[in-house]
Amino acid sequence: MNSINILLVDDQPAKLLSYEVVLQELGETLIKAQSGREALEQLLRHEIAVILVDVCMPEQDGFELVSMIREHPRYQNTAIIFVSAVMMAEPDRLRGYAAGAVDYVSVPIVPEVLRAKVRVFADLYRKTRELELLNADLENRVRGRTAELEASSNQLRQLNEELEHRIDQRTREREAALAQLFEAQKLDTIGQLTGGVAHDFNNLLMAVLGSLNLLKKRLPEDEKSERLVANAIQAAERGAALTQRLLAFARRQELKPQAIKFPDLFQNIEDLLSKALGPGIETRKRISPALPLLLVDSNQLELALLNLFVNARDAMPGGGTIVVSAEENKVSQPSTLAAGRYVRISVSDNGVGMDEATAARAAEPFFTTKGPGKGTGLGLSMVHGLAAQSGGILNLSSTQGEGTTVSLWLPVAENIPAVESLVENTPEEALISSYALRILVVDDDLLVSMGTAAMLEDLGHIAIEASSAASALEILASDQKFDLIVTDHAMPGMTGAELARLIFSSYPGLPVILASGYAELPDDHGIAQLLRMTKPFTQEQLETTVGRAVADRATAA
Repeated sequence: MNSINILLVDDQPAKLLSYEVVLQELGETLIKAQSGREALEQLLRHEIAVILVDVCMPEQDGFELVSMIREHPRYQNTAIIFVSAVMMAEPDRLRGYAAGAVDYVSVPIVPEVLRAKVRVFADLYRKTRELELLNADLENRVRGRTAELEASSNQLRQLNEELEHRIDQRTREREAALAQLFEAQKLDTIGQLTGGVAHDFNNLLMAVLGSLNLLKKRLPEDEKSERLVANAIQAAERGAALTQRLLAFARRQELKPQAIKFPDLFQNIEDLLSKALGPGIETRKRISPALPLLLVDSNQLELALLNLFVNARDAMPGGGTIVVSAEENKVSQPSTLAAGRYVRISVSDNGVGMDEATAARAAEPFFTTKGPGKGTGLGLSMVHGLAAQSGGILNLSSTQGEGTTVSLWLPVAENIPAVESLVENTPEEALISSYALRILVVDDDLLVSMGTAAMLEDLGHIAIEASSAASALEILASDQKFDLIVTDHAMPGMTGAELARLIFSSYPGLPVILASGYAELPDDHGIAQLLRMTKPFTQEQLETTVGRAVADRATAA
């Protein structure tokens, strides 16, 4: 198991530094927090194995913080060690154990004692996780064996009924456990479920789209047939767009600020926002097409807009109007914002509004006025965090009975070119891609490899298929000559990225294109500049990327 996360909570930076120095020999990841609020935020972001908590803190003492942590099912069994700078009386120790602590450490700290105690609970955490993995693997093997033995249709129906009952039961248990403050993890769950099936789903779409486009080129001139094939292609492309949109909204990652055009971004997600609002809600836009470029993570900005629109919708149960506007503003006198140019994005509704006390707490984490199951209290705090991390701020104004306006101030991207989604094929690339090339296609999915090979052959190239990275290496070792490798990323045994590294070291100058149906690809270990394609890709995209790969090789030579 990789390094685990240890959370250090103390309001004094010097003490946090001393804990870090003492514990760094353990080789674990140390996360620091100077208040109870910071500690709760870190617990939301990370999977914490051991928590070190100072007993005496000004805003919220260690006993209160530990009690709040223990209320959440995810951290009921997490090891929590209290650190006390004063001699603890027996009632105080009992209070700490009742709150959920598993051990105490007194100040001045003996480094060997602190490391030993933390190491014990870290090892216990690892052993527990290993046991869970073994149990999960055992359950999977039992289920697989049971499915093999159940041959008759009657037995299969009984198994399905039992499985549905278990799923319903687990779902009810999970909903009951997560009906508290941490409903924000629903986005995490969606991301994990979507990412888990994205590769296979995009492989299917890849095979469908590739075959349909090749079939369309081979059909005789018949208007009805062409219309049917075009309709099927359009449906498959909508499925691919839906998958990519789900991945973009569910993904949890570090901010990657880029220069973006806000009018284009809003136009791309306008349909998705409209579907989230439902009937009875009218949307009006006041966005100037001449806005300067924004410096922000586009995926997180889309998620922030979705949160603001959903909040506005919930504030208008009887229907109403949402107005989204964007305009440039300049700040000359630094206050809460540094001096500079900003774009203010505002989302306004004419709903129930908030009183002054509610509006003052609206952006606090975990604060919500919605009923059970209708809000987590994290939506607006996530938007606030995006603004702060991007160098901007969030402003909220509301009048009870009249409506609410939330404004997101984001910095202008100075002297940074906009991110372009399309890359034009240069004449040199088009000329090179027209040559007949020998291309090795590596994919563990037979449908995808056949479709990719068929598209390459239709372009005039010679395509050889390999069903795994190991098979591809055997073919390369047989002294067959290839001009290019096109490989899938997510394959059993050896990934496409690992295969690319081996090829770069053993066959210098042989270009590799990495394809994947999943949004996240590795970006290190010598493959940061590797050409990539996202499944499902079209024949035109394949032709363009092949041309770029061969052109890059010719330029390097």
